[in-house]
Amino acid sequence: MIRLSAARLLASALLGLSAFAAPGLQAEDVVVTQEGAALSFRAAGHRIVMPLPDWLSAAERLSADVLGKVEHNTYADGQQAFVEFFPAGQGIDNWTTTYAARVTTDGTRSLADYRAATIVGYSKPCKPEATGVFQFGTETPDFFPALAFVCGAYLDTIATLKGQGEVMVSVFRKTGTGVAVVYQEWKGPAFDPSDPTTWPVSRADLEARARQLQDDTELFDRAGV
Repeated sequence: MIRLSAARLLASALLGLSAFAAPGLQAEDVVVTQEGAALSFRAAGHRIVMPLPDWLSAAERLSADVLGKVEHNTYADGQQAFVEFFPAGQGIDNWTTTYAARVTTDGTRSLADYRAATIVGYSKPCKPEATGVFQFGTETPDFFPALAFVCGAYLDTIATLKGQGEVMVSVFRKTGTGVAVVYQEWKGPAFDPSDPTTWPVSRADLEARARQLQDDTELFDRAGV
């Protein structure tokens, strides 16, 4: 059985992503490669170009085999696909940070709707009094800002996550035939969401990653794949 963390499983369910591979999209249709100083995820008639994982050292970033230095899993069904990266030695059961991309073949869905579904999904496993949401910049017709979600404590009813919390940053992209989100999460002991000094990632590092994802993430449809 392929398993996602409890938080991402709930978020994925609300976004319409199956946690299990399905016959609609074959394994050979999901391709993850390195393109210089970026990663490329080809699936569901799209290609996502995204920055390298930020936990790599300077020397590892120069490697021609970055994928050999991280753990990664892919999941897909007939309408959507997902890739998730972990630091070497980490995985579904013991991650402290994870970096992922999801693409859905629904060209009618707006970025605002996808963002709203993301917030709802991430809110579900968190204690309501310990959640917070903010954006990096002001939304305009030409700019859709990165989103941050802060979960100071997961619900005590989720045994595998009790006593822990997370911070997530995400950016959203859209073509005429699909919509995608690229995001990173940091997990640690439960913390005060109103006090960034207690978060599992520093505010400076979170803002830097948000800028990098915003500047360097691209989504291409089949014509640009």
